[in-house]
Amino acid sequence: MNEQKALEMIQKIFLSIFRTENSFSLKEIEERFTKDIKLPIQVEDSTTKEITWTDQLTNSYITQTNMEHLDETKGWMRKNQTFETIEEVLEIWNQINYKTTERVYDCEDVSESDTLYGCISAYRSLNCRGCKNIVFTEGCGSGEYLLACKNSGECNYCIQVYDSGTCSNSYSVICSSKISNSLFIQDCFNLHECIFCAHIVNKRYCIGNIQLEKEDYFKWKKLIIEWILGK
Repeated sequence: MNEQKALEMIQKIFLSIFRTENSFSLKEIEERFTKDIKLPIQVEDSTTKEITWTDQLTNSYITQTNMEHLDETKGWMRKNQTFETIEEVLEIWNQINYKTTERVYDCEDVSESDTLYGCISAYRSLNCRGCKNIVFTEGCGSGEYLLACKNSGECNYCIQVYDSGTCSNSYSVICSSKISNSLFIQDCFNLHECIFCAHIVNKRYCIGNIQLEKEDYFKWKKLIIEWILGK
């Protein structure tokens, strides 16, 4: 996984949600869409000084790869030695207490991420399981083509979907389920093609909880997308 591939994934997400190409750089994407997302932090491996990525700051770090290499070549057990004070025990602890970074398990094509399980193609993401093609995403499961999403499951082609499930082709969804092709949704269920809606269920072609004719709805959706993506 590299920055170019991350941009290619973002391009597919933009086309699916906004029906337009992404014109932002990766840095601009991060600045515009990840304000509420916890992202991996760049640190140094304390044993090799190489750049690595972690979910939290502490004193010493070692990559998962380097930790496993040392385990195989030297082992982590220490020779017997005596200690008489808590301070001496703490000194021994400090010598071995490296925070393991870039912890990825059963994953493929992952970079600058930490604590991922069974993920494929992930960039700068944290604490996700069973996801594929994700960028700047935290705490999601069983999702695909996610950008800046958080604590959500079974979502596809989404941007800024938080605490939600079974959403698709949607942007800025909070605490909702079964949302598709929608923008700015909060606390809703089973909406398709709705915008700026909250606390409603089983609706389509609504804006601001107001029912519109399909033609009027898409006229407004085009204008709202231009407003969202305006630089």
